[in-house]
Amino acid sequence: MAINLADHENTPRFKGDYDAALADLQQRLAKVQVAHIIHKRRSVILFEGWDAAGKGGIIKRMTADWDPRYYQVHPIAAPTEEERDHHFLWRFATRLPSGRNISVFDRSWYGRVLVERVEDFCSKKEWKRAYDDINAFERQQIEAGSHIVKLFVHITQETQDKQLAERLDTPWKRWKTGADDYRNRARRADYLDAMHDMFAKTDTKHAPWHVIDNNHRKTGRIAALSYVAETLEKLVPMDFPDADPAVVKLAREAFGYRPAKKEI
Repeated sequence: MAINLADHENTPRFKGDYDAALADLQQRLAKVQVAHIIHKRRSVILFEGWDAAGKGGIIKRMTADWDPRYYQVHPIAAPTEEERDHHFLWRFATRLPSGRNISVFDRSWYGRVLVERVEDFCSKKEWKRAYDDINAFERQQIEAGSHIVKLFVHITQETQDKQLAERLDTPWKRWKTGADDYRNRARRADYLDAMHDMFAKTDTKHAPWHVIDNNHRKTGRIAALSYVAETLEKLVPMDFPDADPAVVKLAREAFGYRPAKKEI
């Protein structure tokens, strides 16, 4: 079924204990990361979405309880001169995770069919060819053992305007906004066309898109973290090993360790 962003604009506000729900999800996600480490798995979690949609806030909460040694967040900006001299996927291939790691992309290779398309940073021939390149690239990563989770963070124009105003009104948030936000805002219709083409051509069985309605921040954050947790819990083994008998023996000799009784 085709993805239409207009269908993701009326999710009710979160009801319940947000802090408790968030803490529960962060604990689940911490276990998901540990499962990657002990089972030597690797995953890519990528976020696309509007300016000021709240991608960074979701990523911040998603990674809050993760061991920093085993994940990387890649905030993607305009390509460097060296990166422009390579195929557009080269700079992303160099950021893919190794075993035991999770790579989080704050924007991604989809820039080729979004901002680069809309702003004429590449030719029509190049962005049209990119759909096949992207699908092949993602399929190759999955066939090589990686997992890919793709989220698009959506907000209405009204919500975006409120967020842009808040950035201007808050001294420590002003660095997050600039002229580009307003150039992009003026071309919302063009971006919508590009986004719907992107969904139609890259929402694949092996790497589907999932849209997050982030018009209400608490609702969107819980939805995003829930989706990531549920998806990776299905893809990564969630069984954990028994304690190493040799280490148990050392602990018993060192301080009289006895295994804790398991609750029934």
